[in-house]
Amino acid sequence: MTDFAFRTAAGSVAGRRYSDNFDVVHLTQEPLLAVVADGMGDGEGSRAAGRTTVDVFIDRIRTAGDALDAATLRAAVAEAQVQVGAAGRRIGQLTGCTLTALAASSAGLWLVQIGDSRGYRLRDGLLEQLTVDHTMAWLGAVNGWYPFDSPEAHSARYQLTRYVGHSARPEPDVLNVAPRPGDVLLLCSDGVTDQVPYTRIREVLQWAADPDRQVRRLLADTEEAGGDDNATAVIVQVTSG
Repeated sequence: MTDFAFRTAAGSVAGRRYSDNFDVVHLTQEPLLAVVADGMGDGEGSRAAGRTTVDVFIDRIRTAGDALDAATLRAAVAEAQVQVGAAGRRIGQLTGCTLTALAASSAGLWLVQIGDSRGYRLRDGLLEQLTVDHTMAWLGAVNGWYPFDSPEAHSARYQLTRYVGHSARPEPDVLNVAPRPGDVLLLCSDGVTDQVPYTRIREVLQWAADPDRQVRRLLADTEEAGGDDNATAVIVQVTSG
């Protein structure tokens, strides 16, 4: 990764619907590690799941050091599954969260996904969603069960097929991404993507601006759209090293 450098920023807002912010965000630049977790619901289980997941994941990645690989990333999520499950049994209520993370290594960038937060890449004007939503809505839209904007799809958005805290302890998707100078990467909770249209996200990521300004603009857009959810964004601009 010596041929690349990163400019980064992160931010999170509570919005108007909830009295507190149950998203958890972490960002370090050297080495690059960005993590977004979105708690399920607005209770103590949501808070515990997000905080536990991010803490466990960070600890495992830091311990791996230069040996970071797909197996290590899956093991980090597996450990988070164990600890969040134990927290849920103590708390006695729904205890779960999503996890989307980006970690740099000598093999490139690793993108880790479980749940319905998202990872995007803007390259040469094309904004692509690199992650898959682990929801029944995603499965229904891809397989033609119902239109993506139908009432059925809206209801199915809240039916996650994978998340941290699930009793079956599902594995995450792990993707290796080769960065190029000029790439802009976005990690965000569904509080961003449910309220800010794809075309607007692309517009903001195309700005010739520092990532902090881009993050602040996206989060302001969520509040202007109604602030119906906690919203979190991490932006990584790839530059020549």
